[in-house]
Amino acid sequence: MAKRATRSAASAPSLYALPNIRLFIAFRVLFNARFYYPVFTVLFLDYGLSLEQFAVLNTVWAVTIVLAEVPSGVLADLLGRRLLLIATSLLMVAEMALITFVPLGNSRIVFWAFLGNRVLSGLAEAMASGADEALAYDTLAAHGQADAWPEVLEAQMRIQSGGYIFAMTVGALVYDPGIVNRVLGWLSFGTVVTLRDTMRYPLFLTLLFGLLAFAVTLKMRDPQGIAGRSEQRTAAATLRDGLYLMFRAGRWILATPMVLAVVLFAMVFDHTLRMIATLASEYYRLIGLPESSFGLLGSAAAVFGLFVPRLARIMTERLPPWGNGLTLGLLSLAALLLLPLFIPYFGAIPIMLVFVALTMTSYFTSHYLNACADSQQRATVLSFKGLVFNIAYSGIGLAYAGVIQLLKQTQAGVHPGWSPEHTADQAFMAAMGYFPWYMIAGLALVSLCCLPRLIRERSRTRRD
Repeated sequence: MAKRATRSAASAPSLYALPNIRLFIAFRVLFNARFYYPVFTVLFLDYGLSLEQFAVLNTVWAVTIVLAEVPSGVLADLLGRRLLLIATSLLMVAEMALITFVPLGNSRIVFWAFLGNRVLSGLAEAMASGADEALAYDTLAAHGQADAWPEVLEAQMRIQSGGYIFAMTVGALVYDPGIVNRVLGWLSFGTVVTLRDTMRYPLFLTLLFGLLAFAVTLKMRDPQGIAGRSEQRTAAATLRDGLYLMFRAGRWILATPMVLAVVLFAMVFDHTLRMIATLASEYYRLIGLPESSFGLLGSAAAVFGLFVPRLARIMTERLPPWGNGLTLGLLSLAALLLLPLFIPYFGAIPIMLVFVALTMTSYFTSHYLNACADSQQRATVLSFKGLVFNIAYSGIGLAYAGVIQLLKQTQAGVHPGWSPEHTADQAFMAAMGYFPWYMIAGLALVSLCCLPRLIRERSRTRRD
């Protein structure tokens, strides 16, 4: 153990001396620190959109990611990761500029501006997925330090969590005209702002981060062997090679038991836990927490990101993959079994466990997939992972909406005197009890699919 610690400490200076590693971490922080996240739903409504339009826009966002996920990964493998990341940062600038400067008053113009924002945002998410990790991992491999990826991944996740906490806190503060006016009063500016002014402030800050992300990607360089793939490549050749790479990567995932198991098990954890995270604010309300505490709870969840990656890294060093999967499964099920109890105030604890499990899922998936995939198709493989995750998330969202609608109808039939709001609350509480069994069923199906193949592969490896 002492030798391992010595190696890690000794490698750290040379590791972070690599420009691509520093730039990868900076890009992740700038791209993901969205100042409007703590007021995400409220922002759409304050711009004059309805809840129905909000739901449609986020469906468009999810569908865009699903459609663009794998093709963008293929392009990253064919044309180079740097080119895709430059395009990603430009899309981030464009998506934020659309809604930052859209004029108010015409609901049709506002809706189309937000629709463009959701499409560009989905494209940016899809193009960043896999390309940035592939560039960083290939940089380490080119310098003979591929085994240092867990260290880089841990540092990136911890620093990104710090950036997320900063953005959550500042974004919520600058959105509030009362707080902004008090600050302006202390500074003796004599200016009074309204919500029509302050609701753009988180967007301005995110736009600034988008410009900084663009500057960061311009300084990146593709590792040797990746750079120059786009030179003298015709459109027809790119399309042909892209389709070939896509099918080859998909076939490789299906034919590699370890990789398929990582993708499928992580998919079950990710989309189930992400759905709970999406519903967190409504859950907080039903356990008696005031709305003013929601932003603080979001920051508290991000604080776990400062130390959970270190724990996950230690687990990958000391436990086999199946041991980490079992630990993650027990932690996730414990949280899901506690949630339906709706314990006043203290019910926030299982939500925190959900965020811990999500962080572990992200770390384990990245660690094992990058270790297994080769450079020629790494970004494509990571994009397939993102595709599977987002399809599952879209599916559980539709299933959840159907279950809620059925439960509301059932509750209204049994208790016709209940108000619509009370009926909706009871349906929400009843639906929360289905999540543990949903995850158990998902893990059981994936186990039946993957475990026999993993056992056969292990036996074949021992014989060889």
